[in-house]
Amino acid sequence: MSDPLRVSLSSSSVYPGSTASAFEAAARLGYDGVEVMVGIDDVSADIDAVVALSEFHQMPVVSVHAPTLLLTQRVWGTDPWGKLHRSADMARAVGATTIVVHPPFRWQRDYALEFEQGIADLEAEHGLVYAVENMYPWRTGKREFQAYAPGWDPVVHDYAHVTVDLSHSGTARQDPVQMVRDLGPRLAHVHIADSLGSAKDEHLIPGRGSQPCGEFLRAVADSGYTGEIVVEVNTRKALDARTKEADLLEALAFSRLHTS
Repeated sequence: MSDPLRVSLSSSSVYPGSTASAFEAAARLGYDGVEVMVGIDDVSADIDAVVALSEFHQMPVVSVHAPTLLLTQRVWGTDPWGKLHRSADMARAVGATTIVVHPPFRWQRDYALEFEQGIADLEAEHGLVYAVENMYPWRTGKREFQAYAPGWDPVVHDYAHVTVDLSHSGTARQDPVQMVRDLGPRLAHVHIADSLGSAKDEHLIPGRGSQPCGEFLRAVADSGYTGEIVVEVNTRKALDARTKEADLLEALAFSRLHTS
């Protein structure tokens, strides 16, 4: 019988709490590791500080989420390729093998034109996995805006490695179980969350939305997947610290139940 899949915590799951509080929560609640979302928290972008947190809490960093979100466009400078090289520096320092990256925005034209080949070149140069994450069309009422290039759906592109995020697939109205089948061995990383399928990127606790989270996790486990399961949820609406902790425990228990 194969070993159970590891379930780790994205540092974004404790926002507006700090990166340091994410390591503390992950260790105390029984998660297997941490994904560092490099963002506006200065500690998240400080490689030495992240190494120190990992060592202090005895929590491995399983992946690095590059600062490619709209709100992190100036973290580690404004050159998108520079961000991805810096992400490799952090990954090597902490012993992670996977870097999560969003596809470019359409207005990043030169970056977008070179993105597919550039990701392949980065993997060859650094010997790391750059797992391109599924996104979604931006919707306002009945209108859709295609914000990403070469596209928001990495399944239809030639990336060697892909991250599937269930909140994003919910917003995009995709079937994540079919995505597992379509990707096969290209599925390299998982962000588990839930969604009601609204235009908002909800990142609900798995089991509280309309997405087939349990079926998806079982399909992932049955596929022979050996990557990471990372809980990436929104706990900002938690009434207090105790409620937030209960949410993170519920997400962990759900993920372990459906991958064991």
